Amino acid sequence: MVDTLSGDFETATSLAAEIDVVNEVTGIRLAATCDLLLAGYRGRPKEAERLFTASKEDAMARGEGFALQNANWSEAVLNNGLGRYVEALAVADPAAEETCLPYITQWVLPELIEAAVRTRRADLARQALGRLSAMTVDGSDWAKGLEARSRALVSDGREAEQCYAEAVERLGRTQLRPDLARAHLLYGEWLRRENRRLDARHQLHAAYQLLDAIGAEAFAERARRELLATGEKVRKRQVDTHSQLTSQEEHIIRMARDGRTNREIAAELFISTRTVEWHLRKVFAKLGITSRRELDKALTSPGQHTPSHSTE
Repeated sequence: MVDTLSGDFETATSLAAEIDVVNEVTGIRLAATCDLLLAGYRGRPKEAERLFTASKEDAMARGEGFALQNANWSEAVLNNGLGRYVEALAVADPAAEETCLPYITQWVLPELIEAAVRTRRADLARQALGRLSAMTVDGSDWAKGLEARSRALVSDGREAEQCYAEAVERLGRTQLRPDLARAHLLYGEWLRRENRRLDARHQLHAAYQLLDAIGAEAFAERARRELLATGEKVRKRQVDTHSQLTSQEEHIIRMARDGRTNREIAAELFISTRTVEWHLRKVFAKLGITSRRELDKALTSPGQHTPSHSTE
């Protein structure tokens, strides 16, 4: 969760895969929630929605309110990234109810406020902002930054600009790149609607570069569309072949890239070497490579590698 909130999706993916393996080996049946927010921020609807549906069904069957709230929060992130604000509001509202866990609610409320403003529910947005402000502590740039970003959404004119600027400044002092990028994005969207295109481009470029770098695909595309609306020419991000890989496949290929043998990978993941070999064959086919030596290039520059003639 910390790696996701910091924008290190690669590490978060590897850790989520490890948790899946540990749960399977130990027989733990608690709902897995650590990869929900990661799926929301990655912004791949088909992949994320399958995970959310399965997680919600499992959580309701077990009576795990924490897992259900977490899934709804993560789905709100996904939908806000995609610009599906009606859908975001539909899942953020129940996840922010008074009966839910407060420490998750404070993360849900900014999603609820953004979705409510975009669906012209100013009354609901202001009510949610009041709750968020009551939960915000003075000593945290993260908390105050999220409050400022949310307050900007329900404000106009000079007050809105001051709040956006405060949000960017405060979140810029943290390591929480997704929240900082979203502050730049919202600020840029507001500036464009104020017909301040040059100022908007500055904020939107900052948002796009951050979001594209960390792999927040839906939010990055949203920033790209806004840049186009200012008259900028921005190339659409090349489809990443990694989107075809499962979390376990990504974890295995990163271990292989780092020099682990098939036997070492198998021992760490509690699977057979034959299973590791099977996964690697599938991954090589998906990435269009034929050798471990090509993994590093494939992982850093997907879609731009040149296959060798090795059959290792």
